[in-house]
Amino acid sequence: MRIRSALTALAVVLAGLVAGAGNGAAASTTVATTASPYCGITWGSAEKSAGALSSAPLIDVRTGRHDCYDRVVFEFAGSVDGYAVGYGETWTEGEGLALSPYTAGGALLRVSLRAPAYDDSHLGTVPYRVGEHTANLLRYPTLRDVVFGGSFEGYTTFAVGVRARLPFRTFVLAGPGGHSRIVLDVAHQW
Repeated sequence: MRIRSALTALAVVLAGLVAGAGNGAAASTTVATTASPYCGITWGSAEKSAGALSSAPLIDVRTGRHDCYDRVVFEFAGSVDGYAVGYGETWTEGEGLALSPYTAGGALLRVSLRAPAYDDSHLGTVPYRVGEHTANLLRYPTLRDVVFGGSFEGYTTFAVGVRARLPFRTFVLAGPGGHSRIVLDVAHQW
């Protein structure tokens, strides 16, 4: 009896489909839709690098919140365009200690700046010591931590903790004056 009921129900469904397709009224076309990128962001999360080594020292690190992303700005006293940024473990410069145990966030961006955090007389140009947190990120949607990883042989490292592995971009801005800035933006979502 159950088989007969199941076959009857199947026959009714098939008859309805055939009838709907025959008169054209019930026929529909499925259109594939793709969601627009969040805020138009198409950055991706692959490693990004550019530029060459510079002797212009790092003098400031600051952060900012925007509608679609959080920002970290590294400012230098001179022209700097060299960086490498990617997801993964970050190690202190000169010592090789992992920064992940000391950096908040669900994912870690490894920021290597191709410029020192000291001047020609080897005096530090930023007030941070290795392992120090450089910013207050309370109420930031994406950024969780920015930790100084040190400066050695002309390279400066930071661990940037973010909520999750999210799209990011890195670029260079000239100014103010003779300074330059390397900017890291991390999207709030995909």
